[in-house]
Amino acid sequence: MGYRGLIDPQGEQFGYLHGATLYTLDDEATGRVQGEFMLDMEGNRMWRIEGDAVYKMDGTPVGYLGEVRPDEFDY
Repeated sequence: MGYRGLIDPQGEQFGYLHGATLYTLDDEATGRVQGEFMLDMEGNRMWRIEGDAVYKMDGTPVGYLGEVRPDEFDY
């Protein structure tokens, strides 16, 4: 399945996407992807996803989704 980091405009990761679920860096589920939107846990639209870019509903940039990382690493 893989993970994708959620990176703010300054380049700092503040969450991650695993499958369709959004998590904080403390592994707390905070939302999910449905189509081109990120919904909160109650199903309300939080953000719009355009390609890898993530925007607030008013068009303000939230950040971007990083590349897909595998679930398991071989070291």
